[in-house]
Amino acid sequence: MSGRTEGGAVEHCQNQVAHLLPCLLLVLALAIPPTPAFAHASDRGHVLLLPTGYYVAGGALAVAASFLVLALLPPDFPDRFWRRRLPLFAFGDGARATVSLISFAGFAILVAAGLFGSRDPLSNPLPLAIWTLLWVGLVLLQGLLGNLWSWLNPWYGPWRVISSLFGKRKTWRPPPWLGYWPAVVLFFAFAWFELIDPAPDDPARLARAAGLYWLLSFAAMLMFGYRDWSRRGEFLTVFFAMVARFALLERNEVERNEDGRLNLCWPGAKLSDAAPLSLSGIAFLLLALSSVSFDGLSKTFFWLGLFGLNPLEFPGRTAVIGVGTFGLVLMFVLLAAAFIVAIVLGQRLAGSPHSLGQAAGLLLWSIVPIALAYHVAHYLTALLVDGQYAMAALSDPFALGWNLFGTADMRIEAGAAAGAGSAWWLWNFQAGVIIIGHMLAVLVAHGLAWQLHPVPARAALSQFPLTVLMIAYTVFGLWLLATPAAG
Repeated sequence: MSGRTEGGAVEHCQNQVAHLLPCLLLVLALAIPPTPAFAHASDRGHVLLLPTGYYVAGGALAVAASFLVLALLPPDFPDRFWRRRLPLFAFGDGARATVSLISFAGFAILVAAGLFGSRDPLSNPLPLAIWTLLWVGLVLLQGLLGNLWSWLNPWYGPWRVISSLFGKRKTWRPPPWLGYWPAVVLFFAFAWFELIDPAPDDPARLARAAGLYWLLSFAAMLMFGYRDWSRRGEFLTVFFAMVARFALLERNEVERNEDGRLNLCWPGAKLSDAAPLSLSGIAFLLLALSSVSFDGLSKTFFWLGLFGLNPLEFPGRTAVIGVGTFGLVLMFVLLAAAFIVAIVLGQRLAGSPHSLGQAAGLLLWSIVPIALAYHVAHYLTALLVDGQYAMAALSDPFALGWNLFGTADMRIEAGAAAGAGSAWWLWNFQAGVIIIGHMLAVLVAHGLAWQLHPVPARAALSQFPLTVLMIAYTVFGLWLLATPAAG
């Protein structure tokens, strides 16, 4: 099987619950494309035959109501809301290099397992670790707990070792105009590999790609300096740092001679003092959101039907490389155009003296909770099912009969994402995450708009087009979760 199977090809349901809620039955189907067998278990939701229109309308109304409520509150409400902190405890960075070295060792073992272990992506720990534990689980933890990646990334420890052995080396500082463009290009390559490449789950293929990326990134860090390259060029670090600004925990930075104290804060509080992003930063965040959205759209009956493809006889990813690449670029262009139009209209309604770049760069931070919410909702089923496969595979990384953590023989409970009851609570949770994410985005946008427009009426007017865009994206996100999709 080529590529990633997205939670089964088609789910159907039968009315069995007292005239109100239909039950959902998941049917896992396997597509048969012309490439070797590479599967990736469920990472999409269900074909929802619940009264979807009510969910969509309710979500849109919730986002709209949050805008109206905030417009009636005092203009400095978000600032006073975000300023509150609950100090917890302080800790230094002494163990950071050690943790990173352990992470690097784990990464090296995973790459070796990809090259020499099982060819089955559900038995080999590398595809499961990258596509599920890293790209789903860690993103969720970053959004809840803060920047764990700054400790877990596999580059910092080796860089510290090389720096200690050879002393300080002269590095070239990247020119300011370069901005986040290296991260944008690398993120696009990552998204293309995940969504378009015929076999992103092939363990050996993925091992070569991951190993090469680590080497190129490490060389860039030695050339340009760890801090500069990781914060502008290494796309995972850039993405995780942006997501972490939405977390419930905040740590004072030791690098800035602060005490390293951990504080409990409100979601989005770390966005209150955000500086406007450059054009490259805007492109990066919009690409992050559009790529995940396209991942959902590309499997739908609607999208495949546009190109004359029968979703029940899906020809495989090899046959849709061109269509997929076109769609990935198109989704980014459409989202970027819609965002810029919303900002321009808002600026004109408010009679703003600020430049388009300044307004767009600042208000784009309100997209962070939307990107995080849709990322979690879209990949939730993958985390629930493939996370179990990952636990089993990590106990026997080379398929030699080991049981390092006592989980090699664990029973995989696919019922976590299957069956009528699971489907009902799972979809409601996904819908709730998307709606809450958009409501928090409105809150963030309100606080940032007040920084641009101290006059309350102008701040509210400037937000109106952006809120309309958020409502439209809420509807789109819920529709993606509910519409029929192929594997």
